Amino acid sequence: MSRPWTADRGDGTYRNPVLAGDWSDPDVVRVGDDYYLTVSSFGRVPGLPLLHSRDLVNWTLTGHALERPAHPEDAEEGQEAAEPRHDGGVWAPSIRHSGGRFWIFWGDPDVGIHQINAEDIRGPWTEPHLVKAGKGLIDPCPLWDEESGRAYLVHAWAKSRSGVKNRLTGHRMSLDGRTLLDEGEVIVDADLIPGWFTLEGPKLYRHDGWFWIFAPAGGVETGWQGALRSREFFGPYEERVVLEQGRTEVNGPHQGGWVRTGAGEDWFLHFQSRGAYGRVVHLQPMRWDDAGWPVMGGRGRARVRTPEAGPAAAAGRGSGHRRQLPRRALRAAVAVDGRPAGGVDGAALRGRAAGHLPADGRRSTTCGGCRTCWCSGCPRPSSPRRSN
Repeated sequence: MSRPWTADRGDGTYRNPVLAGDWSDPDVVRVGDDYYLTVSSFGRVPGLPLLHSRDLVNWTLTGHALERPAHPEDAEEGQEAAEPRHDGGVWAPSIRHSGGRFWIFWGDPDVGIHQINAEDIRGPWTEPHLVKAGKGLIDPCPLWDEESGRAYLVHAWAKSRSGVKNRLTGHRMSLDGRTLLDEGEVIVDADLIPGWFTLEGPKLYRHDGWFWIFAPAGGVETGWQGALRSREFFGPYEERVVLEQGRTEVNGPHQGGWVRTGAGEDWFLHFQSRGAYGRVVHLQPMRWDDAGWPVMGGRGRARVRTPEAGPAAAAGRGSGHRRQLPRRALRAAVAVDGRPAGGVDGAALRGRAAGHLPADGRRSTTCGGCRTCWCSGCPRPSSPRRSN
């Protein structure tokens, strides 16, 4: 009998995937010394599983944020769905912490964008609130911008419901996360970016004076991770490819989230589609190059330097440089230190590659294959395929 997969090697290093079950569309947030992750639950009930870690490698399921889905027809708060909906329900949630509360936004492709929030990760969570109604509204991500005191929302589109895809729409949002303050406008039209298609899954951040959108493109099985930045939320944005398969075994490194440790290290969690094995989650080291762009992945056994304890380290400054990246140039994109970004000639993206635990990480207990908690060691059914 084979042993359950364990990412933690027990010697201060880890191997990918850090979550070897089916955990689609992960997003992550750090609050103090704790990391919290949630994923798509589609039509499953309860929905929005919540995972906890102290080191980004060992994860434990702590509960669910959504006890029942909103009604698919009228989306009235507190209503229950009459029956499960394959290829529907909760798509690509974003989790954030602002104003002393946890916030989760997600898109239901048949209803619109919902939001719930709670003071404690264990709940109680508010009833789902419909922020924006409409067909094909998916992958929302909020941002409470501390620099301006304003709030924003970005989302993608599902062509299967709306006839639209490959673009991102942005809104101003009320600080309570309940109301959009404008009609919205397209802030990224990827039809205008050579070689880019099926842009989706945006995650919105503010860093070093820029608005950042991390978003995958090119399809789940064959795509890449892009980064877009602008001095203004509504654009214009410049783009780069920052993570892709290259010569590794990790096909189409798809959407995920950026998190900074208390020690100032940057890490990126993303999923890889493995067919019947589901969408497993990988952890990649991340840094910022001299032009201020994120560089994800790297050489698998290169030790990550342990920073000194104290405030998070300052990140590199952006220069405003832009470089067009047509599809044919992806495998040589953003060369750094003599190797392509994303570690395409190293082991960091390979399924059994070793990395090193985040410097401020503390180990937590993981399941030993109990088949009840749906952790990385337990089998669970694979996600229904999204039809964007």
